[in-house]
Amino acid sequence: MPAMKIRQALLSVSDKTGVLEFAQGLAARGVKLLSTGGTAKLLREAGLAVTEIGDHTGFPEMLDGRVKTLHPKVHGGILARRDSPEHMATIEAHGIPTIDLVCVNLYPFAATVAKPGVTLEDAIENIDIGGPAMVRSSAKNYAGVAIVTDPADYAPLLAEMKANDGGLALATRFDLAKKAFTHTARYDGMIANWLTGLADGAEAKPAEAAPAPSTFPARLQLAFDRVETLRYGENAHQHAAFYRDTHPVAGGIAAYAQLQGKELSYNNIADADAAWECVKTFDAPACVIIKHANPCGVAVDGTLLGAYEKSFKTDSTSAFGGIIAFNGEVGLNVVNAMNERKHFVEVLIAPAFTAEAKAALAAKQNLRVLVVPLARDLNALEFKRVGGGLLVQTADDFTARAAGLKVVTRKQPTAQQIEDLLFAERVAKFVKSNAIVFCGGGMTLGVGAGQMSRVDSTKIASIKAQAAGLELKGSVVASDAFFPFRDGVDVLAEAGAVAVIQPGGSMRDEEVIAAADEHGLAMVFTGARHFRH
Repeated sequence: MPAMKIRQALLSVSDKTGVLEFAQGLAARGVKLLSTGGTAKLLREAGLAVTEIGDHTGFPEMLDGRVKTLHPKVHGGILARRDSPEHMATIEAHGIPTIDLVCVNLYPFAATVAKPGVTLEDAIENIDIGGPAMVRSSAKNYAGVAIVTDPADYAPLLAEMKANDGGLALATRFDLAKKAFTHTARYDGMIANWLTGLADGAEAKPAEAAPAPSTFPARLQLAFDRVETLRYGENAHQHAAFYRDTHPVAGGIAAYAQLQGKELSYNNIADADAAWECVKTFDAPACVIIKHANPCGVAVDGTLLGAYEKSFKTDSTSAFGGIIAFNGEVGLNVVNAMNERKHFVEVLIAPAFTAEAKAALAAKQNLRVLVVPLARDLNALEFKRVGGGLLVQTADDFTARAAGLKVVTRKQPTAQQIEDLLFAERVAKFVKSNAIVFCGGGMTLGVGAGQMSRVDSTKIASIKAQAAGLELKGSVVASDAFFPFRDGVDVLAEAGAVAVIQPGGSMRDEEVIAAADEHGLAMVFTGARHFRH
């Protein structure tokens, strides 16, 4: 099918980025320009011949701009089927010329409601009506109309028109239509989320500052863009894809740039996220090694090399085939240390790599190397799919601080023990529940994860440390949740721990504290649990 020639275009945009250059490119190809309000003024001042929509329809803009493009001469020219003799005869009889290209983006609702003190009245007035109507009409009739909603498409469309004597291919128009329907769906979803998040009674005071919408609107609309289709899911018989939030949080794993290596798998991305979310919480140079969603080694040190060497010691067996994340620029010394240990790694993540490190890593063609901007922002909401529904929660943004700790035992922790306890608590936050983490000297010594019994997690962590040849005498322990009985304290004390950090809140706290006193342990409460399922 030959490309459809563009003869008349309607341009009406809120975001005017690049629209003048686009209009100039259209005009240079002999395309007649229709426009509205501010867009028409911009084009006219640049010397372009443009017809205002009111002059085109013979009907003035009215109701403070609420009605301007909602007219048969606009929508008839868009919606008429070019392959229908009846449609074409009808619009000809009414003097309605076809509109072949529509360039529209919508009122800035998101920017409006983001302003402090925004009123419901302001928000309502920034709900576009004519724009979405034109977008949907044009997208529905993609066979005869090109609908442009994204300024990023301006230059490619002009290039295609130049190559096709002013025409655009059917495939191009169909792609534009798909993008357009997505654009209006997300626009309406954004409005719905904001309005259904308002408290009851907000409609009675439209001119007053609207109350902050609930974090959890009554009807939740979500929008994500597919980044890639993955080879398979958690298992080879499952299909999978990776989607990115339309407004991704700064510094999230979704912002990765892959420097080299094989395609990322479903499990690679999930584990990379766990590693990155953990490592970016540390201020000191840090290294996190993840295996099957759990940290098997975490450490901080004066250098990334020192952090890597300490984290590797925790569990060198589990570190094989793991994911490694650093919170600073990785140099050649770190890469050499990994090579000396013959450390097989699936994914390596850092905010930057030196040129020497990149050259050395290039020899490992299968190793996936990711660069992610270092920012400590968290997703506003976390989601978990369940049968027929969706669990939604805010992010676990609690991190214990020394000033907020409550010492509940007779023995007081030393300054060094407090430092190690805070480190251990931060690691435990990223270990699957039930979680027990032995630490000392800025590194993990034993990690017990994902057990049904906290005592079993404690025993496993101790066994792991022994297998690695690490001394637990004088270590500290973090528990992601309270100890329901004293037996967990008995086990960790027997292993050699001298201080414990936990949230507290058990009905048997007094029994657990008494056990700590019996063993001469220091115990502090944080008041915040870190379940991770």
